[in-house]
Amino acid sequence: QVQLVESGGGLVQAGGSLRLSCVASGSIFLPNTMGWYRQAPGKQRELVATISSTNTASYADSVKGRFTISRGDTNSVVYLQMNSLKPEDTAVYYCNLLATRWNLNSWGQGTQVSVSS
Repeated sequence: QVQLVESGGGLVQAGGSLRLSCVASGSIFLPNTMGWYRQAPGKQRELVATISSTNTASYADSVKGRFTISRGDTNSVVYLQMNSLKPEDTAVYYCNLLATRWNLNSWGQGTQVSVSS
């Protein structure tokens, strides 16, 4: 089992920045992909960014150039640096760990990000 705990959400004005953190604990198998997803009220959950265990990152078009995903010194921490935030970035942000070889797909409980105009 893998447990994921997010932190770093909050309320910020448009143009501001936030840094989200996700700490994974338990049986963390490699290779894996960790990522951030978000869900706004009344909308489906959508992918924001992912990073592989070899540090290959990918981003949704809506956040390219503004958000940066990175791993910590170990493979158990992932960050999302969010700059130039917009009101449309308002959502609950969820951390995900996917390890298909090990049939693992774990989610955190989510952290709220609110951007005021």
